[in-house]
Amino acid sequence: MAVSAFANFTGHWRAGNVRWGNALVFAAFGVVGALGGSTLGKAFDGERLLFLFALVMIAVGLLMLRSGTRNRSGAAAAGEAVAPPAFTPKLAAVALAVGVMSGFFGIGGGFLIVPGLVFATGMPMINAIGTSLFAVGAFGVATAANYAVSGMIDWPVAAEYIAGGLVGGWVGMRLACRLAGQKGTLDRIFASLIFAVAAYMLYRTGNAWT
Repeated sequence: MAVSAFANFTGHWRAGNVRWGNALVFAAFGVVGALGGSTLGKAFDGERLLFLFALVMIAVGLLMLRSGTRNRSGAAAAGEAVAPPAFTPKLAAVALAVGVMSGFFGIGGGFLIVPGLVFATGMPMINAIGTSLFAVGAFGVATAANYAVSGMIDWPVAAEYIAGGLVGGWVGMRLACRLAGQKGTLDRIFASLIFAVAAYMLYRTGNAWT
């Protein structure tokens, strides 16, 4: 996830989709949380982690739909979006919490970082996607290093994901930029993907607690 994120981050940076101040703050506080969360996650059963993560994803999807509706109505009233400040206590707190969950569940965190940025700053979805990639890369490096020292990484599988992530990330970046002008489209697509993945994970891990 880290390799893919940093590679695709370049495309969003060139397209002007990155809020650097927010990216640096989110990454700094999030890495601290990711290290703590990944240390805690090692002690839990993998099936149960996936089951819990699916529940978290459903909650995040619902929040994204709600935030998208509120942000669209607010933007229409204001006429144009105002760039958020680089640092706020709310942004730092959200970054720390997302970092903990990212490390705990052993994920890059994009599903959590994007809605976290939207919630904490109110930035448009396309900016949240571009900005999130810097934090995803930072979280991924911290979490992977913590799991690697415990011998919990399957390197051949990691290599396959890196190759697929580079191609898929480039395609996704092009699509996101094309859809950015359609209000609410990215929000709905993002939430729909979250619900679909969460449903699949619940199906596969439904007996984790029995």
